[in-house]
Amino acid sequence: MSDLNLALIGNCNIGALINARGEIVWGCFPRFDSDALFCTLLQGKHEADEIGVWGIDILDHDRTEQHYVPDTPILITTLYDKQGGAVELTDFAPRFEQHGRIFCPMMLVRRVKRIAGSPRLRLRMRPASDWGAHRASVTYGSNHIRYTTSGVVLRLTTDASITALLQETPFFLDEEITLLLGPDETVPAGVREIGRRFEDETLNYWND
Repeated sequence: MSDLNLALIGNCNIGALINARGEIVWGCFPRFDSDALFCTLLQGKHEADEIGVWGIDILDHDRTEQHYVPDTPILITTLYDKQGGAVELTDFAPRFEQHGRIFCPMMLVRRVKRIAGSPRLRLRMRPASDWGAHRASVTYGSNHIRYTTSGVVLRLTTDASITALLQETPFFLDEEITLLLGPDETVPAGVREIGRRFEDETLNYWND
């Protein structure tokens, strides 16, 4: 598929472009006109050490299907491997009414669910800084990774293996994982619970 076959997710506060293989290739934080932490859209030939990308790769990739949940900017990408394994990626930026106002945080949510076989995944999380000049600096804890750039500090909170993320080592997906990329703040509940709730609330908002 063409690299320009892109899908847009967003919440009127931030947005991101996702290519046909489920890679986030463009995204600025904390606003649309801020530094592009994800910027491989503007790079040429893809290299093994490229930066500015957020990829969720299925090993032995065979094919991909992609669509929006009807009448919403919630994107569903299904990746298949050559052994019959498959995973479903759900990508969105939360937007819904909460406490009498619109809640649209500086956050991207990625939920990854196994739907067939024994798929092996590799996570590539490489935010850039200063418009692709270098990688963001990294610190981490037991269930999160902090990415520091010259303009913003983001926290990735997840129930996936932090080691697998940092080292980009392949792993079998047994059930599902959730990844929340947002402000450098502690998540107040379980990451899977928050991901599911934010998805349900966002779906209801756009359906209304």
